[in-house]
This record gives sequence, structure tokens and C-alpha cells, in this order.
Amino acid sequence: MTHHAPVHRLRVAAARAASVPGEVGDNARTAAALVRLAHRHGVRLLVFGELFLPGYHPPTWASPACDVDVDDERLEPLRQAARDTGVTVLVGASVRSPGGRFIATLLVDPQGAVRDVYHKQNLCGPDENRWFTPGTHGSTLSFDGWRLGLGICYDATFPEHARAAALDGCHAYVTGGAYVVGGEHRRDTYHSARALDNTFYVVFADAVGGAAPWTFGGGSRVYDPEGRAVSEPVGDDLVVAELDPEELRRTRQEHTMLADLAGGPSPRYFTEL
Repeated sequence: MTHHAPVHRLRVAAARAASVPGEVGDNARTAAALVRLAHRHGVRLLVFGELFLPGYHPPTWASPACDVDVDDERLEPLRQAARDTGVTVLVGASVRSPGGRFIATLLVDPQGAVRDVYHKQNLCGPDENRWFTPGTHGSTLSFDGWRLGLGICYDATFPEHARAAALDGCHAYVTGGAYVVGGEHRRDTYHSARALDNTFYVVFADAVGGAAPWTFGGGSRVYDPEGRAVSEPVGDDLVVAELDPEELRRTRQEHTMLADLAGGPSPRYFTEL
């Protein structure tokens, strides 16, 4: 399938703020403050780490209070910040539906509406597999002329997941993660490789802080289509970058892996939103 390249630059940010385990309301207020900070730096899209709203902390996951739905009143500070600033937010959450309980990405739009847009397909380890259900398909989000493939943490360790996004015409792969301290080499290699493999941008937001053994490294970064880190820090809580359509086009003209690859997108992964 052929899709037009984006025309305009897109300024994005990835958060690296700590969550309070089990405290969805507190974490929503933290996220709202970062939305306002991102807006002051010209950001249009802000991404948070995996399970940012309940916290990535398995001992608290048994509590139903960790789960949210799109109308959850605890999200009102985040909705209001999006309405006030026009920033679109992708934030990690735990959600329930008739199909199970999912590690999810929620989208908060500039009107303050919340949508459940992606469920993690590849669960990692016994804790996630005990408490959550794997998602059944990927998601491609159209935003300001950019096609964004969504993933969550362990998804990005599977080259097939990002490749399906690229074959679906995505210009960037946007993920939230929770990499514990000690996993820095794997974390950085995975996301750089996914960018280079597919000649697209990768926007990665990592969890930070927490008590051992769930202490996270905060390695949020944006990678260009050749796999180079291009984001700049804004204080301790954000990294910011511009996705450049000219750089995307240049890289894909010089490195033609996608055009040379036989085959097409797998229906297992991506459903357009």
C-alpha cells in the first residue's frame, strides 16, 4: 500500500517521569503538568512510558483501582491540560474490556476526548502474563500527516512488529516502555535497530525511578531513520525532537530496504485508526 510522505515537521516529546504505584490520579496530574511543559516547548505529541498511569509495579496490579476506562474521572487533569494546550497525548494504562485486561496506550486528544488505541501484543515475563491478556492486532495512527505505528515495550524487541508498521506505510514507530536499570544496552540497541531496519523515526518513552527490583532507567529517546538518537533533554522530565519529512525522504531514497523487500504487511499486526 502506498501512502504520501508527510509534508510538515512534527515536534514530539517523550516523557521520563516517575509514576507512583497504584495512584492513577496522582500520575494523571503529573502527566498533565508535563503536557503543559511540553506545550511551552512547541510540542504537538507527547508520549509516556508503559503503564504510566497505574505504574509498572506488579505487586499493585491486583487492585481494580489500577484500571481505567476512557471516561475515568481521575483522568480529568490530563484531559484539561490537553484542551488547554492542544497537545495530543499517548499514555500507558491498564484497561479492561469484554476481551480481557490489557496493557494499553490511551490517546488524549486536544478536545479532551480519550480513546483506547492499542493493546500490547507481546507480553513479557510471568507478571505480565499473569495479570494481562495479549492484544490481537497493532494500530496505525494518522496524525498531522504522519502515520505512526504504535507499540509497547517488548513489542519492539520483535523486528516483525516494527516491520509490519513500516509495511503499513508508517513514518514513525511510537512506543512506551519500562526497562529496568541494567537493561540499557538492549533497550537502546532495540530502538535504534528498529529505526534503521525500517528507515523511519522511533519515538520511545521509558519509565524512570521506582524501588528495586522495579527501578527503571529513564532512557527516553527519539531516533532518526538511520537509527541515530536526535532528541534533546528539556530538564529532567522530557526529551524533545522534530520529525523531519525531508530527512525521512532522503534516508528512504538512499537506503531502499523497504522498496526492495518482497511481501506485504501481516494482518496480524496493524489496524488503521
